[in-house]
Amino acid sequence: MKKLSARRRHPMAAVVVLLIALAAIGGLYGTLAPAGKANADETAQSLTITEGQRLYSVGCASCHGTGGKGSSDGPSLVGVGAAAVDFQVATGRMPAATSQGAQIPKKKNIYSQAQIDQLATYIASLGAGPSVPTDEQYGPNGADIAKGGELFRTNCAQCHNFTGKGGALTHGKFAPDLEGVDPKHIYEAMQTGPQNMPSFPDTTLSEKNKKDIIAYLDAVNSEDTVEPGGLGLGGLGPVSEGLFSWIFGLGALIAVAVWVAARTAKAKKS
Repeated sequence: MKKLSARRRHPMAAVVVLLIALAAIGGLYGTLAPAGKANADETAQSLTITEGQRLYSVGCASCHGTGGKGSSDGPSLVGVGAAAVDFQVATGRMPAATSQGAQIPKKKNIYSQAQIDQLATYIASLGAGPSVPTDEQYGPNGADIAKGGELFRTNCAQCHNFTGKGGALTHGKFAPDLEGVDPKHIYEAMQTGPQNMPSFPDTTLSEKNKKDIIAYLDAVNSEDTVEPGGLGLGGLGPVSEGLFSWIFGLGALIAVAVWVAARTAKAKKS
């Protein structure tokens, strides 16, 4: 008994008891608290997916089929990812009009951003795909505009023109004008390759490369940008500039020739 009492009166006894108590409390918190938070997150995710499925059934299933597996009227959405949904629905391209042409154009959006997020979460649950980018991924901070211009001219200018003004493609299709397009949607388009556009995953164009391209487009389409050669002619390049020179230059030559002929005829008569 004396030995036991001596141990209890030992200066380290209180410290040992305190450490045991803290370990017990920490263990209980680690076991109970994260589980509660995980359950709450899981419930919120399930509700979002359920609401997205309801929206899908009303506005999308008639073309893309039950469960997003596709049909004769629309492709499968399994594996396209949340980024594709956010791009297509937020730009109004989806749901598509009843009479589809060579290409589905941008139009007024009919869904709120909250509904788009619900649809995107539901489609993402069907199969892994590109996620919606964050502000940090497409924002201007740390972007290299000169590098973005080089990358854009190499990979995009063939269709979109070197300043992103757009251009005609085959069979009635076209590359849209990129001026005023939300940077998030430009990033998502590069990720997912909508319609006629090829996709540029991170293995082809890194996250930093995409940021640089978006910064370049913002710079060349800014209201403060001054055309170094004067009138920009829509920024369409040598085709429009050559056509302008041909029409007005040739027109001026024809006018001069007519004037000289008329003066010559008058001189002969007199």
